[in-house]
Amino acid sequence: MKNFLLQIFVWWHGQTIGTRFFTWRVGRCVGKDQFGNTYYEGGKTSYGLSRRWVIYNGYTDPSSIPPVWHGWIHHRRIDKPSKQEQQNVFDWQKPHRVNLTGSPEAYCPRFRKNVVDEKEENQLPLEYKAWSPSD
Repeated sequence: MKNFLLQIFVWWHGQTIGTRFFTWRVGRCVGKDQFGNTYYEGGKTSYGLSRRWVIYNGYTDPSSIPPVWHGWIHHRRIDKPSKQEQQNVFDWQKPHRVNLTGSPEAYCPRFRKNVVDEKEENQLPLEYKAWSPSD
């Protein structure tokens, strides 16, 4: 019952009933990415382009769309990404990561001001000299 009510009223836990019905009625599954997001295409927009959308795997987070699928969903490319394009092609390319802001894995500099428990972490390096107007 809880999942049913979440589908009706809450959009950030996945697809709502309206999205599920629209996907069933006009959607054609185009592919999946490495995060389990499913991409659909179907219908026409007012510009004559086909409508494209994504059903997220789990929590709705747009930063979980890899770059090759981002280009497809925004009509920057006509055809869907191939399996070769979805893998790392060059040595310098890193795997796509979702936005970690707000999570424990988020980057936080060593000398941050929001830590009050550990005094040593709040101390600035010794070579730092604060500016004062009398200088």
